[in-house]
Amino acid sequence: MKTVAGLDVHKDSVYLCILRENGEKIERVYGVLTPQLDSMRDFMAENEVSEVAMESTSVYWIPIWRVLVDSFELKLVNPYFIKQLPGRKSDVKDAQWIAECVMKELIRGSFIPPPLIQQLRLYDRRIFELNAELVRKYSKIDAILQRCNIRLSNYVSNTDCKSYKNVVKRISEGVTSPQELLMLVHKRIINKHGEDTILAALTGVVSEAEIDMLAQYVAESALLEDNKNKCIEKMREICNREFEEQMKNLQTIPGVSERSALTVLAEIGPDVNAFPSAKHLVSWCGFNPRNDESNKKIKSNKITHGNRFIRIASVQCAWAASRTKDCYFSKFYAFHTQVRKKFKLKVVVAVARKILVCIWHILKFNVSYKDFEPQKSVDKDCTQLA
Repeated sequence: MKTVAGLDVHKDSVYLCILRENGEKIERVYGVLTPQLDSMRDFMAENEVSEVAMESTSVYWIPIWRVLVDSFELKLVNPYFIKQLPGRKSDVKDAQWIAECVMKELIRGSFIPPPLIQQLRLYDRRIFELNAELVRKYSKIDAILQRCNIRLSNYVSNTDCKSYKNVVKRISEGVTSPQELLMLVHKRIINKHGEDTILAALTGVVSEAEIDMLAQYVAESALLEDNKNKCIEKMREICNREFEEQMKNLQTIPGVSERSALTVLAEIGPDVNAFPSAKHLVSWCGFNPRNDESNKKIKSNKITHGNRFIRIASVQCAWAASRTKDCYFSKFYAFHTQVRKKFKLKVVVAVARKILVCIWHILKFNVSYKDFEPQKSVDKDCTQLA
């Protein structure tokens, strides 16, 4: 007799519903401490439970998964795909509905990578957090300089460039002389805007408190950069040791750098058997257009939601590939933006989707990238543009 279980996971409790094929139900509530989870696991084993399903509730499902993964066939389900039955809402009914969905095979489990890939994910997502923190620190630093009427950010490409950082560091050390700060600015910037303009942009009124604030933000930024580099180095060490061949193959794709390859392996892993085809991987990453049509009117064709980390990395690779000389991606980008006059951002998303298809084939068959030759008509148009 088939026996399944549904778990409704909360921060401090787990609602368990065991459902047998003859309709018999057993309901219990457990705490989330490790001995309590062990007791729940033993109780399910006594009742010969074969499958267990739970919703992906924040990070609360992770410790429960680790306790149960060696004893049962587990399924982690997106709450979006579990439609609640009409009627009174309660946690017990949630667990019952999950168990019924498992019994009737109405749901499929989400992709859960192996433990080593989960460790890589922690490093990778920590890097995304640190990048966001660094952007905030640079914004705070620029706001202080604007208060002092030092307008160097108006004449540099971004506040993360070497010249800007050197000037900020020097000011945080108490040096405010425009002539001394001018020596830290790259000659290309000075030649482009003029020495008098840059000198005027470096002339301001800086108080002691603002120097102290800059010194604190510079120290915090340096700490964030150091932590970021440590995470990247740890990821590089793991991938070069465990997935050396996959790392090399991924970097043969135009636009995919070492950092992007690390993100791909951290989010997808070296084994893509969880995705039966490249279309499944593209859909999981959220690069499929919506099919929202009613009465022959298209309401929306925006791309769907998916793994945001791999989406960001794929789009960055697409921008780089669109600027890589003599490759299919750059020719595709040029043809659709300059000949067909399509919106650049939409074309970049299309390039990102093609890169994901390449990634699936490279990881699936363990081969390096081979550039695709487009149709002669498209190639001719792109040649004329060049």
